[in-house]
Amino acid sequence: MTTQFPIAAPPAAPVADIEALEARLAQARDGVGRVIFGQERVIDEALITLLAGGHALLIGLPGLAKTRLVQTLGVVLGLADKRVQFTPDLMPADILGSEVLEESPSGERAFRFIKGPVFCQLLMADEINRASPRTQSALLQAMQEQRVSIAGLSHDLPVPFHVLATQNPLEQEGTYPLPEAQLDRFLMQIDVGYPDAASERRMLMETTGAQVTHPVQVMTAEELLAAQGLVRRIPVGESVVDAILALVRAGRPESSDMDLIRRAVAWGPGPRAAQALMLAVRARALLQGRLSPSVEDVAALAPPILRHRMALGFAARADGVTMDQVIAGLVARLGA
Repeated sequence: MTTQFPIAAPPAAPVADIEALEARLAQARDGVGRVIFGQERVIDEALITLLAGGHALLIGLPGLAKTRLVQTLGVVLGLADKRVQFTPDLMPADILGSEVLEESPSGERAFRFIKGPVFCQLLMADEINRASPRTQSALLQAMQEQRVSIAGLSHDLPVPFHVLATQNPLEQEGTYPLPEAQLDRFLMQIDVGYPDAASERRMLMETTGAQVTHPVQVMTAEELLAAQGLVRRIPVGESVVDAILALVRAGRPESSDMDLIRRAVAWGPGPRAAQALMLAVRARALLQGRLSPSVEDVAALAPPILRHRMALGFAARADGVTMDQVIAGLVARLGA
């Protein structure tokens, strides 16, 4: 007979710490909003991703400030950031680094590892789908394990480490769709749309004059790490856990009781989707100054967390079914 030992739950986050962090996050959100206009949802989802310790894939048309958003987040949060422009001729060594043979003054030769741009705290992978699958796969270990292996040796990446990748949905020539294993490592797929009329007018006035607003640092990398630890200590109610499990399991055609899912979905979200929701709903509650998440948080974060972890079958695409319609059907069952 096997003896089972209870697993001790981490201590709940102190209310005073949550309130103090809420004020800092409000300053960070305002700091980003002074530079990025009309993208409040996108800013919130990007901040939630970083608070949850994850990576994000930003998809939108050219000129919607995707690159500018990543640069601004790096400055506001005090992260050491680097940018890599992904192109078809980009090689894995251009991202990870490589070993070079050096000769000392005494004539001895030895290999020395030169770190690539992945050794930073915030890596912007610009137009990630323009690189070959071989180069895309160079980020798999870095995103999952926060280290890279070169010539049989492991090298730890700085902490925190986040990848914010951008992608243009219109480009077809010379692009390589990200494989499912790569997509699953992104906590969220953040769709970036056009700003509203008032925000676009403000953007015209404030970005074409003699004085241009520049982002200002509000937090430090150490504070972000502390915030990520605090997120994991925020309690989650049983109703929220049940909602997450119901949502994810209903999205799998093998186990779903929804006719739409069984008919339209080729493959559904895996366990990483549930893990992502558990962290993200806590981060969203913290960003909004609440002590615990609700089912409404699950409903709000279902689209960015599920849309890249599910695929439609050929017949469903031919019938005009969209992933947003499928996720909306799943969310409607939550009653949020």
